Amino acid sequence: MTNEIKTAVVTGAGGSLGYAAVLQLLAQGFQVAALERHVEHLHERFGDANARLFFVAADVTDATSCRSACDQVIERFGQIDVLCNIAGGFSMGSSLAADALQQYDHLMALNAGAVFKMVTCAAPSMLARGTGSIVNIGAQSALTGQANMAAYCASKSAVIRLTESFAAEFKPQGVRVNCLLPRIIDTPQNRKDMPDADFAQWTTPEKIAQVIGFLASEYSTAASGASIAV
Repeated sequence: MTNEIKTAVVTGAGGSLGYAAVLQLLAQGFQVAALERHVEHLHERFGDANARLFFVAADVTDATSCRSACDQVIERFGQIDVLCNIAGGFSMGSSLAADALQQYDHLMALNAGAVFKMVTCAAPSMLARGTGSIVNIGAQSALTGQANMAAYCASKSAVIRLTESFAAEFKPQGVRVNCLLPRIIDTPQNRKDMPDADFAQWTTPEKIAQVIGFLASEYSTAASGASIAV
């Protein structure tokens, strides 16, 4: 184990899971770069930034924005040790609906494309140092196709395959890549969308963030290429 302060990048930091992940990583002693499309939202969620919390405006569907964000993090903290790809989205609807192609393009860009772009921008800092951890967020619904969820299932399934491919590619250089597969996360929006559900069966963002914290830590160095149900 080392006493060096490590740097974690969290995308989608303004959302329920991203917020919990940032707090978890800060509690573990990380310096955290919180990425969100609108920095104002981060100020509302976290208050003011500080020496260990850095706010970065980023559109993770845009490669140039991803590169700029990673460059800013490296300029501020010197390196990137952990990347948590939490930004993502969900929607469902008929695959024959008028907006089906638009939905497909949007979800593939947000759920899968963003992972690919952030990894290609952040991983070089880890590979150069021979250590690092990348944590992606898939979904249990990505394991099988489901009616009216073709675009979402396909996009999250792609995250699983990307996780496995990056893990195989980066393992010789000491960088591990894993993926979490949530079912339904207990968030205010999900409670609003599904008011008749049994919320006790859902997993809180804080519980999932604890697993993210484990994968970000040196205790998980034996794990790579795994898709873990949470």
